[in-house]
Amino acid sequence: MMTVSLILVALVALEHVYILVLEMFLWTTPRAQKAFGTSPAFSRETKSLAANQGLYNGFLAAGLIWGLLHPSADFGYQLQLFFLICVAVAAIYGGLTSKRSILLMQGLPAFLALAATLIAHL
Repeated sequence: MMTVSLILVALVALEHVYILVLEMFLWTTPRAQKAFGTSPAFSRETKSLAANQGLYNGFLAAGLIWGLLHPSADFGYQLQLFFLICVAVAAIYGGLTSKRSILLMQGLPAFLALAATLIAHL
């Protein structure tokens, strides 16, 4: 179960690196507009706001990666738990206030990784 946990945490981290790239660097492209359901005009007007959101997603990814790579397994576990909970809370908030699909796209992987991480450390 430890391997499953590590893979799921890594996938959540990679997802947030991808979101960082979309929000910080590709926000005004058709790819990002399709992913977030935005128009070209909206994308241009909100470019700096999206970049700020992307930076926060990058912090979440960095924290998860830090947890995966930390030399102390106990502290790495605590970091993984903290940042997975942060992702889950952000997904719940985003799903309730922005787009319901956030619960599935970001929340489900975070909840699965959180469950696997907890089970792996019983």
